[in-house]
Amino acid sequence: MSKVYFTAVSPSETIPSINGKLEHLLVASKVLDCIQKKVRVAVKIHFGEEGNTGFVNPGHVRVLCDALRQKEVSAFLSDANTLYRGRRMNSADHLNLAREHGFTKKSMGIDIVIPDDAKKEDTVDVPIQQKLIKTAKIARLFIDADAIVVISHFKGHMLSGFGGAIKNIAMGCATREGKLAQHCDVSPAADRDKCTGCGECLKACPAEAIQIESGKSQINKSLCVGCASCIGVCPTSAMFVDLEAGGLMQEKMAEYAFAVLRGKESKRVFVNFALKINKECDCWGLENPCIAPDLGIFASNDPVAIDKASFDLINKACGGDVFKSAHPKEDGLIQLKYAEALGLGALDYELIEV
Repeated sequence: MSKVYFTAVSPSETIPSINGKLEHLLVASKVLDCIQKKVRVAVKIHFGEEGNTGFVNPGHVRVLCDALRQKEVSAFLSDANTLYRGRRMNSADHLNLAREHGFTKKSMGIDIVIPDDAKKEDTVDVPIQQKLIKTAKIARLFIDADAIVVISHFKGHMLSGFGGAIKNIAMGCATREGKLAQHCDVSPAADRDKCTGCGECLKACPAEAIQIESGKSQINKSLCVGCASCIGVCPTSAMFVDLEAGGLMQEKMAEYAFAVLRGKESKRVFVNFALKINKECDCWGLENPCIAPDLGIFASNDPVAIDKASFDLINKACGGDVFKSAHPKEDGLIQLKYAEALGLGALDYELIEV
């Protein structure tokens, strides 16, 4: 069984207190021992959407950056641009938003790099010949790095049930074309009773697939790319998606994670923060409700095991499956079962509390 290390955190704890526990977790778990001196390390993080504070606190991220600097590696903190419109859609605005959220070279101690997938040299096609994805479209810097450290905020998600390490790697390291490939089997629809025709969904749609007809939003399914941007901005919750298709997206996510991690089997580290466990993804440009109390921080070298342990302990603490309650039609374990089948890790794990 894979080992997953865990340190508990209470909702009342301060950032310095949590950071002290994180430092102890890294030392006790030895998860960073797989990273040798002088190698180039990509640190994958979500810098947070404008209007959403659910992302991992930069103070916690600094602890991991300092641990890497002590190993004398060349590390950089990075995320790829989004498919949907907003300040994370292009590298310049994305970098400025990261700075506003507290992620700077001075505050982190390492470089902040956001690749521009409009530049061919910043992208790479990775042939994987899997069931759904034959060639993955990945931001090159994640592939070229010798090792990868993945820092994830564990939370719910409308299409994948929950989002943790697997989703962070798959969606977060993909180019916009890669994100499109993972989303494209899911198409939203408009509830005409709830729709007010405000046009916010039309502004957010990257494919110009929405029109206002007779005062209501109408989606052209042939143009829709399934990115769910319209759902995130709708003020009346009129936009919804057929979540039955989410399972297919989850399998695509697992295949994209396979593409990113291939060749790094012995040089990968995952840290999940089960703090401020929101109902929806950090990509939402607004605050969304918490569905579970703060639980703690997980560390492992296995992305499947760490997500399964995070999922299990959160539900155990809540006395039931809070992710299923938040998204009744979605089974988030699809991504983990398929990732295990691809050889990314193991569902069985040994939990070690530190």
